[in-house]
Amino acid sequence: MPVIDMSALKPVGEFGSKAWGEGCSEGAVKMLEAANLPTDINWAFTEDYTHPPARLMEGGRTHAGYFIMVKDGVVSAGDGIPDEALALPGFHIQMSWAAICNQSGAHYGSAGQKQRSSEEKVMFAAISEYVGRPNPFGFPINAAGNPSAMLDPVGPWPREVGAALGEGGEEGNGLHNIAATLQMDSPEFADLPVTDLRVPIFGEMTEQQKADFVKLCGIEM
Repeated sequence: MPVIDMSALKPVGEFGSKAWGEGCSEGAVKMLEAANLPTDINWAFTEDYTHPPARLMEGGRTHAGYFIMVKDGVVSAGDGIPDEALALPGFHIQMSWAAICNQSGAHYGSAGQKQRSSEEKVMFAAISEYVGRPNPFGFPINAAGNPSAMLDPVGPWPREVGAALGEGGEEGNGLHNIAATLQMDSPEFADLPVTDLRVPIFGEMTEQQKADFVKLCGIEM
């Protein structure tokens, strides 16, 4: 039975906000501690959302994002992107806040994740065509020679970690759906055309919406 009772959760803050990140972190710690992880696991998860709205950075925050770290089997998590977590092999992503904010509030399982990824590829391609150059987000080039939001050092998800954070994901639980439930809507997306999974449809935006969205993503024209 999943550790987190979804019926007890409610929105606490916008995507990338301190309150939201702390809520995600609290859930992740409970799930991982309940899994009694092996003491030899050294792995981290960081999500760093760049170009966030100024309102999310109040109180001296330097990053909009949160981390989960397992070091020698000990679990920690919280708001921010600490160097200690970044140094561990794991899942490290640095992405424009606007590019993934709205769709992160959608609930889904594995099929939905694949559909979201497919729809995001369409959005990214449309933005690239609009600005007239490849890699408009300025992603670093990975070892395979491709632009990627994934940062080194990349490390595979430990089986025990993936099982704990994904438990019940097909039935509406799991870390992604917990985070989506905790997320409040952001006003920037209120009038934008979006898919059923809340991915912005760049090609259906007005010219003004396109210009505004590109700017919101931190892309220079």
